[in-house]
Amino acid sequence: MDRVNPATGEALGVVEADDEAEVETALETAAETFETWRDVPLAERENLLSNAADVLRENETEYAELMTEEMGKPLAAARSEVEKCAWVCDYYAEHAGEHLQDDHIGTEPGVDSFVAYEPLGPILAVMPWNFPFWQVFRFAAPHLTSGNVGLLKHASNVPGCAAAIEEVFREAGYPEGVFQTLLVGSDLVDDVVEDDRVKAVTLTGSERAGRAVAETAGAELKKTVLELGGSDPFVVLDDADVEAAAATGARARTINSGQSCIAAKRFVVHTDVYDEFVEAFVAEMDALDVGDPTADVDLGPQARADLMDDLHDQVERSVAAGAHVELGGEPLDREGFFYPPTVLTDVPRDSAVAEEEVFGPVAPVFEVADEAEAIDLANETDLGLGGSVWTADRERGTRVAREIESGTVFVNELTKSDPRLPFGGVGDSGYGRELGAMGIHEFVNRKTVWVQDAEEPADGPAGE
Repeated sequence: MDRVNPATGEALGVVEADDEAEVETALETAAETFETWRDVPLAERENLLSNAADVLRENETEYAELMTEEMGKPLAAARSEVEKCAWVCDYYAEHAGEHLQDDHIGTEPGVDSFVAYEPLGPILAVMPWNFPFWQVFRFAAPHLTSGNVGLLKHASNVPGCAAAIEEVFREAGYPEGVFQTLLVGSDLVDDVVEDDRVKAVTLTGSERAGRAVAETAGAELKKTVLELGGSDPFVVLDDADVEAAAATGARARTINSGQSCIAAKRFVVHTDVYDEFVEAFVAEMDALDVGDPTADVDLGPQARADLMDDLHDQVERSVAAGAHVELGGEPLDREGFFYPPTVLTDVPRDSAVAEEEVFGPVAPVFEVADEAEAIDLANETDLGLGGSVWTADRERGTRVAREIESGTVFVNELTKSDPRLPFGGVGDSGYGRELGAMGIHEFVNRKTVWVQDAEEPADGPAGE
């Protein structure tokens, strides 16, 4: 696997990919390990997860520097990512027992009827490069603790991160085979999904990749969870705190140098505050520092040259369609793959930045006449992952949030994932949920159990 430092364009050391024999060994190891791991007491699995949180904190600098080197994340943001991974480990180390305890349901006198949550087996996780630690840990923390074993197929530009994550679990004391990394290209994913030893698949990535994995898994009748990106609206209503909305909006658009599924992608602003918002928002975006991600900057490079080229193509097509560049709009003339904070106004609603997911620090701003139009425009996408609503009226914010068609909506805050809350999308943003109690229940057998004395048959209808 060839790697390039996105801040310099210089080649990094080549990482050898696994061959078919190594993949076969990993699959066999996963299947064998599951048979013993599933019987390890839950309290022991929770303790191991707590150990993983300790390993993450102890090696925060090393892991952060690795992320920055492979995909260009600013070092401060990379440190925060490691801390968030430790948080999700802490959360499930404390709450997995609560989420996985038998759920007793009253039915008949003398009958003990309950739902038990039992692991499925080896789970394949196909993960992207943009949050190379967090998106893996939000899968691994709940699902290893529920008794499954994990197989990670990570993005090909972050193999060092993939290997480091496997090392985290090894250092935490997990048995060999509970979590393994498969250093393979996308061409081998279908074969792994089809393998009888793999019981389910989770994928975070593009809509195209999600459809391909879902088709293969569906043919094998295997459970999938998909998180496929978003085109999140950032709605600023006429009674919003404009300065606060502009400041948070700039952060929401440029988190991870704009390379986030739940970044604010489309700014929908009421006409009464439109001019004030645009002026404040452009100023906030213009104040952001872009540069060497190992220094104290707000934005680093885009992760790959082709990603920067695709982003600029979206801007050029939108400008050709009539959008006006308020700020930025051209790649920076320097080594590496740097694109500046960019703000577009007068954006046609059928232009590229309106209709496509924009994965970089480019913010199209749309003017709307009223709340109803704001909701309509917010919902003019098939990518229903997240959204943000800004208003001084909590009841109004709640009402508008309910109208936005997405898996997550935050009022007077940027959209974010939280270990305590379910996370996922609707429509072309995928299905299923990660995190919280709902997340840990995605890859378990929710087994109904009915227990009664042999001499006391219960009354009731039979059959399906």
